[in-house]
Amino acid sequence: MNVKQAQNENTVSVHAVIVAGGSSSRMSGVDKMLASVLGRPLLFYSIQALNECHRVDTITVVVSRRIKDDVRCLIKEIGWSKVVQVIEGGTRRQDSVRKGLSSAGKATWVIVHDGARPCVGPKIFETAIDVAQETGSAAAAVPVTDTIKLADKNMKVIRTFDRDNIWSVQTPQVFRTDLLMDAHSKVSEDVSDDASMVEIIGGEVKIFDGSYSNIKVTTPTDLTVARAFLEIDSEKLEGLILRPDQV
Repeated sequence: MNVKQAQNENTVSVHAVIVAGGSSSRMSGVDKMLASVLGRPLLFYSIQALNECHRVDTITVVVSRRIKDDVRCLIKEIGWSKVVQVIEGGTRRQDSVRKGLSSAGKATWVIVHDGARPCVGPKIFETAIDVAQETGSAAAAVPVTDTIKLADKNMKVIRTFDRDNIWSVQTPQVFRTDLLMDAHSKVSEDVSDDASMVEIIGGEVKIFDGSYSNIKVTTPTDLTVARAFLEIDSEKLEGLILRPDQV
């Protein structure tokens, strides 16, 4: 299939999977998805951004068993019209994504986004969909700003990488639905993201400029940073895409 010959965007269906089923093991006993950020649960922000994106048709939220009822109550309270299902996640992140794909139906494209990345707006999802038209897969990423070294088990440096061509990959990631489903059916080893699965089966992944504000909340300190970013006007936040020489 020539991706560039895909249907017009007005007739193409886009399904989004929000992955929010992690263990929150580094959050001092608090499930980060329900942690309060500016008076809203952390998970609120990624659902809101996808629900506001005019290119997105349906959303599945994949959560842990312990917060499933809370998330369903939140969705009912806010009235997000595009959320079609809240389901319990799997053992691994990729298992949770695979469960979310079960709700994709006949969608041509699927967006995968981490619920722990709240500092996004609709624009980044639109960009991801546009970039994915070229190869069938796209992932947000930012150039690394630190020097990257490879070390052995004794913590001795083996190699220093040229950071000019090294990127730190984020979500959202967008895939042609059939391609991502194929990857999930063929790849059983542990992977860190869905783009890796597509790469393993020989697919091409195109990266595009994400944002340094698009942080993944992993620790209580990250919550403080996320609050600071979310206090910024959303349009300015999405414009916060800095290159290494600007940092």
